[in-house]
Amino acid sequence: MKHVLRWIAAAVMALVLLVVVFVAWTQTVFQGERDATLEAWRNPAITITSTPDSIVMEPADGASDTGLVFIPGAKVDPYAYLRVLSGVVEAGATVVITKPTLNLAFFDVRSLDDFTAAAPGVDEWWVGGHSLGGVRACMLAGEGESDAAGLVLFGSYCANDLADSGLEVLSISGSNDGLTTPDDVTGNAGLLPVDAVFVELDGANHADFGDYGVQPGDGESTMPREESLAAITEALEAALLGTP
Repeated sequence: MKHVLRWIAAAVMALVLLVVVFVAWTQTVFQGERDATLEAWRNPAITITSTPDSIVMEPADGASDTGLVFIPGAKVDPYAYLRVLSGVVEAGATVVITKPTLNLAFFDVRSLDDFTAAAPGVDEWWVGGHSLGGVRACMLAGEGESDAAGLVLFGSYCANDLADSGLEVLSISGSNDGLTTPDDVTGNAGLLPVDAVFVELDGANHADFGDYGVQPGDGESTMPREESLAAITEALEAALLGTP
């Protein structure tokens, strides 16, 4: 009996240790670059509000009709996306960047409504995300009770079938992305509606969709930062706001 109790105690201790190590691993994130984050905070054309669940970005001159709930990539600081998404907010959209549970979108069981509630004045909502965040966004968009009008993917693709969903879809990818490769995007395109819009940024890599530095396994970016930011903003404006 004592041997059994010792075995159970050892097993419990091992499990606790694994949980502690895993939680510690999730807290080691790709930090947002300070200068890029400050640039967004100091932008007079937008207002930024941080809550325990999300970061809300709104046009400074008033509420907007269209919004985007955006889910960060795995273990990427949510603030790393402020500058990247500032352009479409300046143009008139509201953006809610989520703060995923344990910094991993797959562990976040909250619904889309839990985040859209942060900006109740918005009439039409899109959902999107970067990398693993995009995969989670596909899942939220495909839920039966989802009110999402569209889907935005940054260096990502869907694992669930949305081909007959009727969603508007924008997929932005990088030709030099070493983590979500062009072949990954093309190979999973059949899971999206036939009228999905695909934009490939020539020379962009996986980390170009945020401001958080180099990511292991990624390709080398050869696209100037100003150009990638402008191209992302242009594509988002066309999709969300109908800007030609």
